[in-house]
Amino acid sequence: MGIVDEINLSFRNGTYLTKLIYLNIAIWVVVRLVFVGYALSGSDGSPVLGWLALPASFEQFISRPWTLLTYMFLHFELMHILFNVLWLYWFGKIFLEYHNQQKLLSLYIIGGLLGGVAYMMAYNLIPVLQNSIFHVQLLGASASVIAIVIAIAVYVPNHLIHLVFIGPVKIKWIAFVSVLLYIINLSGDNAGGNFAHLGGAVWGWIYMSQLMAGRNITGRFDRITDTFFSWFRPRRRLKIKYNVPNPDYDFNKRKMIQQEEINRVLDKIGKSGYDSLTYDEREILFKMGQKK
Repeated sequence: MGIVDEINLSFRNGTYLTKLIYLNIAIWVVVRLVFVGYALSGSDGSPVLGWLALPASFEQFISRPWTLLTYMFLHFELMHILFNVLWLYWFGKIFLEYHNQQKLLSLYIIGGLLGGVAYMMAYNLIPVLQNSIFHVQLLGASASVIAIVIAIAVYVPNHLIHLVFIGPVKIKWIAFVSVLLYIINLSGDNAGGNFAHLGGAVWGWIYMSQLMAGRNITGRFDRITDTFFSWFRPRRRLKIKYNVPNPDYDFNKRKMIQQEEINRVLDKIGKSGYDSLTYDEREILFKMGQKK
């Protein structure tokens, strides 16, 4: 199996977190290769970014409304995409320990959308920023990623993350310092970007606060995004199943798998408490209680 086939298989069989990471990296590679072509031909490749990045001006945005979605997958500098992809991977993995991948996908996309809206509103409503409104554009997954960071920090604030040279740190402090830095840097050169970060952060807090209160405010959006990304799932082959009695070893195997799942849920309760369980894990306990 070649490298391309392995990547394709990994993308199709991976979680939505894997797909999001692959999409960000793939778009970065394509954009950089296009810029190489422009550079070798002696042309300027900046219009490519202008076609995909989010403009600050509403007038420019109306002519390319798709940029409100494309900007959150678009990067140009290596350190920019490296930082965002690493944060997406680390905090996305933590999020998936407690919630399903449909919620992660909706959190990412809506966090990016609201971050983009906050960015445009800042440049159109704050006088000091209006002077440069036609000369700036937004790109990068930062607003989407910080939405995930804040959401999981609200859900498990005392979850420990081991940082290099620092040691274990509670996730709530990482979230707090990040938001504080965004606020402090509103007076810097990237004020619009920091407004976008804050927009994503506010969404992460609202989303998780509502979810913990028993209200999934993205339920319908979860289904829409899940339907779209289902196009990239591998097609299952049709299997014929004959109605014959299952041998004993099949029954014992199923019982063993069920017991392992129950043990995993009980271990999670012992480590993080009952509130850390996902909806599916609580269903497992409920069904276990009915059988007794």
